[in-house]
Amino acid sequence: MTMAGWAEFAAAFAVFLLSHAVPARPAVRRRLVSACGERPYLILYSVASVAVLAWLVAAAGRAPFVLLWPYAAWQAWLANLVMPLACLLVACAAGAPNPLSFGGREGGFDPQRPGIVGVARHPLLLAIFLWSGVHALANGNLAHLLLFGSFAGFALLGMRLLDRRKRRILGTAEWTRLAARSSNWPFGALIDGRWHPRSAPAPGRLAAGLLLWLGLLALHPVVLGVSPLPPG
Repeated sequence: MTMAGWAEFAAAFAVFLLSHAVPARPAVRRRLVSACGERPYLILYSVASVAVLAWLVAAAGRAPFVLLWPYAAWQAWLANLVMPLACLLVACAAGAPNPLSFGGREGGFDPQRPGIVGVARHPLLLAIFLWSGVHALANGNLAHLLLFGSFAGFALLGMRLLDRRKRRILGTAEWTRLAARSSNWPFGALIDGRWHPRSAPAPGRLAAGLLLWLGLLALHPVVLGVSPLPPG
């Protein structure tokens, strides 16, 4: 194994980090938005992010194979049990009122009825953590552990950083009011009695989560060359 074999993986990782860190700077984002408009910017940024992520995942597959632990069928079963939950989190969180995290809209949030925010304050980051965690476990080699382990660490760190940032922007009193019935731990607010769900997820969001999961199942062998389903 030589360092040259890791060059593409390292380059893809660097581009991925830069593509998220640089546009996140307020001054850079303002210039990009003013140059092309808010909606075109979001579309272009999303397309570029998906493309870079696809390159990163492919580069991990082409990196030198260093086995850390053997594959077992239960790992695939666990991934297939967890991924529908991650997809449901994405479907319920995308565009839902959530001034405490990213991926939601600022207006329309009722802290007395927090919806998906009652499940987890940062549902999209929780989905990333679940996705990366089960994929790190199911791919017991060094490159994929570096890849998915980094995403899992990013998700956990992101929760803390977002809480700190939003508390600074909103002010401690307002942040505390908005976050009163939420928790970073999944269902933490439900367990300690601060949140009681009043309705099930909307049928449209349930359907979107199911379609996302089925789409990922269908694309997995086409894009990555391996079926995510357990053997046998």
